Amino acid sequence: MESDATTPVSLDLVPIELIAPRLKRVATVAVLIGVVIGAIVGFFTSLWVGVLVGAVIAVPTAAPALVALRRRITLQQGRIRSTGGIRSRQVDATRAVTVEIVVRSARVSEVSLRITDPDGSLALPLALYTNDGGRELEVLGLRRLADALAQSELVPAAAVASVLIEQLRAEARSAPLPERPLFRAVELVRSEGRLPATTLTDHEVAGLVD
Repeated sequence: MESDATTPVSLDLVPIELIAPRLKRVATVAVLIGVVIGAIVGFFTSLWVGVLVGAVIAVPTAAPALVALRRRITLQQGRIRSTGGIRSRQVDATRAVTVEIVVRSARVSEVSLRITDPDGSLALPLALYTNDGGRELEVLGLRRLADALAQSELVPAAAVASVLIEQLRAEARSAPLPERPLFRAVELVRSEGRLPATTLTDHEVAGLVD
């Protein structure tokens, strides 16, 4: 059933459910290796030295994997909340003071949305592209994000909302990548050699829906 406007909607570009098994395996293997090596070191030295060595081996790999399991980005009533590790950030898209499309061009290129309200700023990944494919934010998330930006009085927010709506239309008709506004943003940056990252101007954002 489609959620109403008051229900939180996920804005995770890659749902955590897809990568959780791999992250859990990485953390488990790191801990096991740390325990084994720590036990061996502790046998020849002391218990505390073994514990310290095991922690040094396991923590740098296991901790980031476990933290990643907590990362979420959600949208509810115009407010975008990003949770990760022990801290969270949020911005209100309806009260945005700046809205920018940022493109990072590389072997895997990323298109993200940077929103700043009077209380802070947050970057939201919208799409990842390779030369022949990619992953884009799901339709419901895109639509709700466009709706939230459309409520802002900021002109750039309305322009970005138009880009997202055009992206939705392109996805609905299974348009090829060159006809999708977010992919055209990557092509624009690549054609001008603006590497590795750049912020599109208001004129360039408007041009994505021409």
